[in-house]
Amino acid sequence: MNVFTKRLKEARKNVGLSQKQLGIHAGLDPSVASPRMNQYEKGTHLPDINTVGKICNVLGVPVAYLYCEDDELAELISVYDKLSEQAKKEIRSLIVNCSI
Repeated sequence: MNVFTKRLKEARKNVGLSQKQLGIHAGLDPSVASPRMNQYEKGTHLPDINTVGKICNVLGVPVAYLYCEDDELAELISVYDKLSEQAKKEIRSLIVNCSI
């Protein structure tokens, strides 16, 4: 299981959607929604970037979250995405001004 398939399945389960529901909400034809999402989660086929964007929109996660190999960084990406613009600005400022 690659990182994309793992994160896709986890994110789907976290929002409580079936594969079919996710596919339909992401704009897939209802007759293929379940098998297509199953193929995406198994890594048999990977969606194009436009479909990934639609899926992420339904799941409430940024696209980068699905591709991030590091679990801790993926969580940070997800949390950061949900912050207000002001909070994001403050975090960017802290990071830029951080001395390593």
